[in-house]
Amino acid sequence: MLNTVNTQKKTRYFSIFEKIFYMIRTILFYTSLLFVLNGKAQNTVGVISNTSQAFNGYTLFNAHTETFLINNCGQLVRQWTSTFVQGNSVYLLENGNLLRTGNTNSTAIVFGGQGGVIELYSWEGTLLWQYYYDTPQYRQHHDVFPLPNGNILILAAKVMTNAQAIQAGRNPALLPQSVLYSQQIVEVQPVGTNQGTIVWEWDIRDHLIQDFDATKDNFGVVSQNPNKLNVNFTNGGDGSSNWLHVNSVQYNLALNQIILSSRNLSEIWIIDHSTTTAQAATGSGGLSGKGGDIIYRWGNSQAYNVGSAANRKLYGQHYPHWIASGLLDAGKIMLFNNGRDRQPQFSEVFILTPPTSAAGVYVMQPSGTFGPQNPDYIYDQNTLPTPLFTAILGGANRLPNGNILICAGSLGELIEIDNLENIVWRYINPVHNATGVKANQGGTPPAINALFRGTKYSPNYPAFIGRDLTAGPPIELNSEINAACSVLTVDKHNLSEVKVTPNPTSGLVTIAFDFTIDKIEVYNILGSKISTIPNLKTVDLSGLPSGIYLLKIFADGEMLTKKVIKH
Repeated sequence: MLNTVNTQKKTRYFSIFEKIFYMIRTILFYTSLLFVLNGKAQNTVGVISNTSQAFNGYTLFNAHTETFLINNCGQLVRQWTSTFVQGNSVYLLENGNLLRTGNTNSTAIVFGGQGGVIELYSWEGTLLWQYYYDTPQYRQHHDVFPLPNGNILILAAKVMTNAQAIQAGRNPALLPQSVLYSQQIVEVQPVGTNQGTIVWEWDIRDHLIQDFDATKDNFGVVSQNPNKLNVNFTNGGDGSSNWLHVNSVQYNLALNQIILSSRNLSEIWIIDHSTTTAQAATGSGGLSGKGGDIIYRWGNSQAYNVGSAANRKLYGQHYPHWIASGLLDAGKIMLFNNGRDRQPQFSEVFILTPPTSAAGVYVMQPSGTFGPQNPDYIYDQNTLPTPLFTAILGGANRLPNGNILICAGSLGELIEIDNLENIVWRYINPVHNATGVKANQGGTPPAINALFRGTKYSPNYPAFIGRDLTAGPPIELNSEINAACSVLTVDKHNLSEVKVTPNPTSGLVTIAFDFTIDKIEVYNILGSKISTIPNLKTVDLSGLPSGIYLLKIFADGEMLTKKVIKH
């Protein structure tokens, strides 16, 4: 089961019979795909496989200067064009606008994942807002996050001179380059077409600890200060400017918390976003009472001088995020563990539950480390003939039907698995990221086609309501859609037209549409199911506290989720 620790499976000690079973299962699965494709030659780019077990949604990804939205057959539904090569992350907002980052090619702050400009496009492709966060002192990179209030969290590298780093307690022997990069988050409120107001700011530089030099700042006992970052921990690296390489920033509205991923230190961190900017620079204030200090971290306890290499769980991970409400394992953290710097090399998807005493209040284990000891769920292909491994890039998302969409970043692949861990959909990016040239459907995949992330949206996602979703040809050249490919069609009940009224409500809501409902499940914002209502089109929320609730509506084998605000 997806939410069960597959301990025996993941120990990697398999009997010969189990190994034969996995080899046979894989051979039979891929052989069956040849029949699905009606005897045609296997595609080399675009959709490689598409089965009936795949979640039939719309997938968004970046390549070169383009952002593509495709259906399960790989047909292009929408395309946005920028003057900037991708700066990695991209989001389709509920109002249909597209938020993306671009690479400005500036040379002051340079490392993998560089960006510098944030752009907002309309559904039709009109540039609505363009904001540069790119100077010789700071530069956006990797990721941004759109907040519910319309503001945007920006992840940025910020320069510390070597003199500043030494004063902060950095060992001079760990300064092989002229500067050291801190990591900063700024919250920007868009203004006009190219301006923004910074309304909140956080910098890891304000939350350091060191035990190297008692005459410098931040001196203390590292193991007794797990809420601060050891400025001299390099995880075996040489201490380069890009010693942290934070590659992701994500947000949880219910908790008002931010989660970050430091690839080079192989750790994830959670910080409090309820603080003021002044509190964010201290170790007190906010809902956590710890200001901008790290309130939870996981993956490599050596970073705060507790534990050993044997306790390490993460190896260059990407995209930690909270699974959204209404989905399987809602509220848990999902991430992609790349598996670099270990042997054997293989990548994994983790789902884990941080130990808490209350929502968003994290507790440490008796060992002095943050739990859990192991993830709730682990997926990998290490047992199959071709291990899943991407040293850089990657991600994973839970889908509404319980499947998981995996981005094997450096391979340029999107892989969807079902609850039995069968690969039910597979797509290879046909676009060369350096040139924009598209490969032929049966030709050689581009040499550089890496994907930062892929996101599959449900057909009833609000951005699609009232939009033209007519599919065109696939992205790849000389393409041909096989007749056996299952394309998105108009739902038999046209679920996008389902209305829940009144919304907001003080109590009773009605599901407005003419079809038979099998059941309605009510969830709170943390993803906990409150009740199940059979065969009715009304839901009474009057006995519940004010807040946001999710209604999962089931009808004739279909399901959609509606958000309701309760006063």
